[in-house]
Amino acid sequence: MALFSLSRQVLPIYDQKSRIKLMVLAGAILIAAATVIYTNVLVQRLSEREQQQIDLYARTLRFIISSEVDDANTSFVSNEIISANKTIPVVLTDGEGNIVDSKNVALPRNASAQATADFLHRQVAVMKTLHPPIVVELGGGLRNYIYYQDSQLLNQLRTYPLVQLAVIGCLGVMAYFSFSYSRRAEQNRVWVGLAKETAHQLGTPLSSLMAWHTYLKDSEKWQNEPIVDELGKDVRRLEIITERFSNIGSVPILKPENILQATKNAIAYLQSRVSKKVVFEITTELPTDLPAQINVPLFDWVIENICKNAVDAMDGKGHITLHLRRSTKGKDLIALDITDNGKGIPKSKLESVFLPGYTTKKRGWGLGLALAKRIIENYHQGKLYVRWSEVGKGTTFRVLLKG
Repeated sequence: MALFSLSRQVLPIYDQKSRIKLMVLAGAILIAAATVIYTNVLVQRLSEREQQQIDLYARTLRFIISSEVDDANTSFVSNEIISANKTIPVVLTDGEGNIVDSKNVALPRNASAQATADFLHRQVAVMKTLHPPIVVELGGGLRNYIYYQDSQLLNQLRTYPLVQLAVIGCLGVMAYFSFSYSRRAEQNRVWVGLAKETAHQLGTPLSSLMAWHTYLKDSEKWQNEPIVDELGKDVRRLEIITERFSNIGSVPILKPENILQATKNAIAYLQSRVSKKVVFEITTELPTDLPAQINVPLFDWVIENICKNAVDAMDGKGHITLHLRRSTKGKDLIALDITDNGKGIPKSKLESVFLPGYTTKKRGWGLGLALAKRIIENYHQGKLYVRWSEVGKGTTFRVLLKG
């Protein structure tokens, strides 16, 4: 009961963490959206300010040109307004497109006058695509044109949201993987704690049962009784179960074992303990002596958990097929397909069946398939997934193992 209570208390934590993860993601999206909107507002304001500055620049040129005398006012306007522009690239041309002057344009160093003029003409061509030129009327039908482009500060401000989004995205990815890693680490601690506690709880009564079995087997009155042999089988089974939990709490040793024989042995034990109306069939496309890297007690546990779920899905009556073949995902991979003709799994639940606590039964912890997936993927470096399922027709679980 203590273990049951502990599992029920721990399992909801995973659901809470999923909600927290969604909340963090939603918060990051809101922050990113707010940043982009606010930065766009700043960009628009700065762009308008630069436009006003260029307009003022053009009016100043008109004022200077229209002034017949180079007095103090003209010099003041020239120094305080035209010279004040230190960021916006500007090129001034005459009516024929010849370069008259430029400001804040990064000219090539040590270039000839012709090379500099060609460079400025290319800059004018670019500026035409960005902003319409400003006309400066000179009188007498003459005019100049002011071409300009956004300042480097404005361009940097435009790209700032993208950089910020990239940084937020990188931090989000790092946070996601850190969160997932910490979740897996917590799950590891939960599984190991449950396993060690279960093995510990089984240890004392198992030792007592082993002693009683030895006593009965050596007793003249009971030694020939079939019940003693059956008791011995159950004691051995309890030893296997204890060994399984011990292996969950430590790194199990994988050995090359005959995969077909290991599958047959697992089914042989299970078949005598489920409904007689359930038919098991084992088929193979592999050599009968082909080995796979497995831990036999844990592999048996995986087969038992999947098949017990299949028996429940068939309501204790149906057909279960176990088929061994080579996987198309790798030459060294062995695929074990376990197929039943039970109720099937809705598409919306295909990912949930492996979550701790998921169960459709009134009784049970909902840990069977979660344990099976953990044993295959964490301890055998394989894969366990639902290969096929259709409501009302059945389900196929696929186990991938290294050969």
